[in-house]
Amino acid sequence: MIHHLLYQGAYDWPAMLGFLRARAIEGLEVVQGDTYARTFALAGGQGILSVCPGPAGHLQVQVQVQVQLQRAEQALLPQVLARLRRQFDLDADLLLINRHLARDPLLAPLLAARPGLRVPGAWDGFELAIRAVLGQQITVQGAIRLAGKLVAVHGRLLASPDPQWPGLTHLFPTPQVLSTANLADLGMPRSRARTLSAVAQALLDDPVLFEPRASLQQGVERLLQLPGIGDWTAQYIALRQLRESDAFPAADVGLFNAVARLQGLRPNARQLLARAEAWRPWRGYAAQHLWAAMG
Repeated sequence: MIHHLLYQGAYDWPAMLGFLRARAIEGLEVVQGDTYARTFALAGGQGILSVCPGPAGHLQVQVQVQVQLQRAEQALLPQVLARLRRQFDLDADLLLINRHLARDPLLAPLLAARPGLRVPGAWDGFELAIRAVLGQQITVQGAIRLAGKLVAVHGRLLASPDPQWPGLTHLFPTPQVLSTANLADLGMPRSRARTLSAVAQALLDDPVLFEPRASLQQGVERLLQLPGIGDWTAQYIALRQLRESDAFPAADVGLFNAVARLQGLRPNARQLLARAEAWRPWRGYAAQHLWAAMG
């Protein structure tokens, strides 16, 4: 059954798809052509969903995204669609955001080149937090390889695989499993394995751990209480899961490199934070444009 998710303004689908393709976890996600597909488990049900651009001719004012939901209880549909709206940033007012950020001559040409760039979100907060911890101090490719091992060893097999998506075989591991699993055997530092287990246990203790708080500061402060979670990881989770548009990982090397390429001078975290004051309350969107500028 096909369902439509509406949004307004431009949408840079190739950029979103490129982000997802680079981070697709084997067995859990796949990008095929212009379609992103993944397995999911939600409220006791599970299934496969796929997302692709809607019909041609609706790209300027009100474009549609098709969502194909398979082998899952229809009662889950409202929750699935709500999560996808957040994951694909469908409620952003890009006209307002871009107009504000374009005041900075550093960002203006980036916004002109990618007026439909949005901030990729997350399907699930726990999954994102685990991905973020796996990515600490290693490359995206290295983190995805580790995540693939994690899913293969500790994830559940999908109950009803779909021949249309033969590569989708597993569900992401649950916090119950990861809180007690021996994760060091996956080939990561023991300190990082302990952080993964601690994050899983923290979610079991606090089921709303990855839900938005009253403010960005409160959300980040709560995440910083978790063992092994520093400011970069907390800001990253706040941006992509809590959907805090002003979240900004100021110590991100990619942001340093992007600014250095664009203006010829590499900033430090303090200097970048000072420059980013003018981007509030949309620093997360500025960061996304800077990351995109690095290709």
